[in-house]
Amino acid sequence: MRDAVLEAARFLAAGRTRQLTLEDVADHVRYSPFHLARAFEREIGLPPGKFLAAQRFQLAKELLLDTGEKVVDICHEVGFSAPGTFTTRFTAAVGVSPHRFRQLPGLLAEHPPEPVRVAGPDCAGGAVSGRALLSPAAVAALGGAPAVYVGLFASSARGVPVSGSLLGPDLEFTLVDVPAGTYRLLACALPSSAGPRAQLVPSVQAVGSAARPVRIRAGPVPLRQDVRLDVAPAWSPPVLVALPPLASAGAQEWRGGSRLARLG
Repeated sequence: MRDAVLEAARFLAAGRTRQLTLEDVADHVRYSPFHLARAFEREIGLPPGKFLAAQRFQLAKELLLDTGEKVVDICHEVGFSAPGTFTTRFTAAVGVSPHRFRQLPGLLAEHPPEPVRVAGPDCAGGAVSGRALLSPAAVAALGGAPAVYVGLFASSARGVPVSGSLLGPDLEFTLVDVPAGTYRLLACALPSSAGPRAQLVPSVQAVGSAARPVRIRAGPVPLRQDVRLDVAPAWSPPVLVALPPLASAGAQEWRGGSRLARLG
């Protein structure tokens, strides 16, 4: 079944501008839509529909940065029919609107990301700490001292994390002030020499997640949870796409009220 899921993921990534249905994907891999949907979310971490949307937003990001096309034209080019729906969903998934995303390379060039911890909204909340562990393949692909981001997300939809961090050289993290609840702990590493565009639309990245959802309880003692990262397949949806601007002092103005703790 895993082989069928991976083929379904590749099929969706290749057809990201087409109007695909779950039945189309199921027919392609010769499984029932019900069983494919369940297996797909279990293996990939996203249901097929959200996976396809992530692929479309990835293409939209490339077009926003590399062309002068209007947002409405990009909306139609990546398979959406309503510009309002596209903007709303792009903002939820990526963390900023298409218009503001287009401005991020300039902001990141002027204010490069630095190791930082962005606290959650609950001063009486809980915390999780751990270390990012990169595979040998990830270290080789990314070069020395990669930029490693870790974040707690309320769902697999990703977007802006409840609490996130750009790690220092020791790759240790502590995410604090997190409201009690169940979260996904996701991590992403980018090449150390990546420029502003490559931080926003990386050509190579290592990704990882906690093996199971992380349950946060209020209290001063953090939960310990390490995260292992490996090179992501080319068709893999992006992880932590909102964190480079979170670690940039210039882009923080967009988040108004975020409490930053600079590391190191």
